[in-house]
Amino acid sequence: MKIAVVGAGGVGGYFGARLAAGGQDVWFIARGAHLEAMRRDGLQVYSANGDVLVKPAQATDRPAEVGTVDLVMIAVKLWSTGDALRDARPMVGRDTAVVSFQNGVVAVDEVAGAYGRERTLGGVANIGAVIEKPGVIRHTGTMAVLQFGELDGKMSPRVQALQQACEKAGIQCRATDAIQKAIWEKYVFLVGASAMTALTRLPLGPVREDPDTRALMAQIMAEVTALGRAKGVPLEADLADKLLARLDDLPREMVASMLGDLERGNRLELPWLSGGVAAMGKEVGVATPANQFVYAALKLYSNGRPAEART
Repeated sequence: MKIAVVGAGGVGGYFGARLAAGGQDVWFIARGAHLEAMRRDGLQVYSANGDVLVKPAQATDRPAEVGTVDLVMIAVKLWSTGDALRDARPMVGRDTAVVSFQNGVVAVDEVAGAYGRERTLGGVANIGAVIEKPGVIRHTGTMAVLQFGELDGKMSPRVQALQQACEKAGIQCRATDAIQKAIWEKYVFLVGASAMTALTRLPLGPVREDPDTRALMAQIMAEVTALGRAKGVPLEADLADKLLARLDDLPREMVASMLGDLERGNRLELPWLSGGVAAMGKEVGVATPANQFVYAALKLYSNGRPAEART
C-alpha cells in the first residue's frame, strides 16, 4: 500500500515507521525540526516491542510531491484537524481512504465532511508514545494497537488490505464492524487518563493506587459512558469499571499525552476531552460535574502555559 501519514508524532511516527519497515510505501508529512531530522537521520523509534530505524525516511512538507495514495492516516492533534485535511487533499484520489487515528470522537465526522463517508474509515490508536526529540519517537510500555473499520460496518477490501499491511508489519490490529463503539470506548478511557494525569502531574501508577484519585477517575469515566449511551452508542453500563481494571495492567509510569503537552507548555486537547464531554452533556441533558471540574481546573492552560504561570 502507498500510505501518507499526516502528523509524524507519537502515533503517526510509531505506526508509520512500523508499516514502512514492513515493506509499505509510507510517506510522512511533517514540518520544522522534526522534518529536518527525519530527512537527515531517518525516523528512529525506540520501543520495548523492538526498535525501528527508517532510513532514508520519505518525509516532506509538500503533500503534492507525494501524489495520490491508497490511504491517508490523520494523526495530528485535534486542533490541527482542519489543516491536516487540507494538507491531505493533493494525495486523495477517487479510491483513496482517509482514516483518523486521533483522540476524541469528532474527528471521524470532520473527515467525512471533507471527503465524504465513502472515503472515510474510523480508527482508534491505543499507544503511549511521544516525540522524544526531533526524528525520534519513544514508546512507553508494550501496548500498541490499531482498530479500524468502515462506518457502515462492512468488511471491505480496503479494510482487509490495511489489516494485512499491519499484520505484515507486526502491528497488533483489529478490523471491526463496530468502529464507532470502539472510538467511544477509547474516549471513555482517554478522558479519564488525560484528566487525572494532567491534574495531578503524575503518571497512572500513583493515580490508580490512591483511593481518592482513583474514585475521581472512575467518576470521570462513568460520566463519559453515560454520555455515549445517551447519544445512542451501545456502551456497557459498567464500562468504566472494566477500563479501570484494564488500567491496572498498564505500566505504572505511563502518562496521557496531555500531561506531556501541559509540562512542555503546549496547547492542550482539553476542549475536545473533558471540555467536550461537558459541552455534549449540556446538549443532551447528561450531568458531567467531574468533567466540568477538570475543564475549569485546566482551562487556563488550554492554549499553552499562561505568562503568569510559575515555572
